Amino acid sequence: MSSIDHFDLRSFDLNLLVAFDALMQEGTVTRAAARLKIGQPAMSHSLATLRVLMQDELFVRVGQAMQPTAKALAVAPRVRHALEQMQDAIRAEDGFDPATHQRTFRIGFSSEMELLLLPDLAALARRTAPGIRLLGRSADKNEVHHLLDNGTIDVAVGCFEPGAQRHRHQHLFGPELMCCFNAALLPLATPISLEDYHAADHALISLGQSLQGCLDEALTRAGLSLNVVMAGSEFLTILAAAAEAPLVATLPARMLRRFGARFGLTLSPLPLTFDLPLVSMVWSARSDRDAAAAWLRHGITAVLGGQNELPAAAAGPQRLRAV
Repeated sequence: MSSIDHFDLRSFDLNLLVAFDALMQEGTVTRAAARLKIGQPAMSHSLATLRVLMQDELFVRVGQAMQPTAKALAVAPRVRHALEQMQDAIRAEDGFDPATHQRTFRIGFSSEMELLLLPDLAALARRTAPGIRLLGRSADKNEVHHLLDNGTIDVAVGCFEPGAQRHRHQHLFGPELMCCFNAALLPLATPISLEDYHAADHALISLGQSLQGCLDEALTRAGLSLNVVMAGSEFLTILAAAAEAPLVATLPARMLRRFGARFGLTLSPLPLTFDLPLVSMVWSARSDRDAAAAWLRHGITAVLGGQNELPAAAAGPQRLRAV
């Protein structure tokens, strides 16, 4: 394949090829202008420019029609083919087929979302897309948009802000909290009362230096101070601690409903309401037209919505329904 002189092409208005093709198809300046929805003077100017650039009359008037010259007839098939290829390139689908596609998707997560989403997403993907691989990693809310911008991750799920105009953002669900404890070590009535909840020793998730951890701001807004005797960065660690010690653990309800029974824990609604940020999905606008990435985003909403099948291939910048 011969190389393309991009500088030479840059100095040539490719719209002139469209004008040339329209003149070949219509045979008159008036009809060609109407076909392209431009004025007759603009079409006449395009023809004049083509004649200078191609050093040929290209079309000569014979009665009421414009007859193509020998050079125009020689060039016309190649111009037509080039325009068809350009149109195909613009309209082309990416041919995504979940059954045969080979790709690794990198997903950023905050807090518990990796544990809640990734195993089920992998199970569903294996049934319909054996060539898809999933790589999960932690994504802090302060770095997630940078990770999307530089391509480190393809999509992120967690308590994330919308970001800039170049980012897409979709709310998935509002987090609900519950608490749990080992009834053999901590014989509390359920649902737990506010008095018992406040008097208990607590275990909480913390990703920083505070024992109050991820509930620090919510506890402050609620005007409540808990006796937190243990904080850890992993949800399963907190569940294991609640199973082994007389502690009340406060965790996302989805997490407790899924894993609480495996640790022999009693679950209870909270005796108060915490104001918590929504869980969202964010991605780069660059992947809006990527059918495989759109398929993955559909898969994420399917898993969080409790569906047991992944959707068929999907293309286009879609605003998915919140779960």
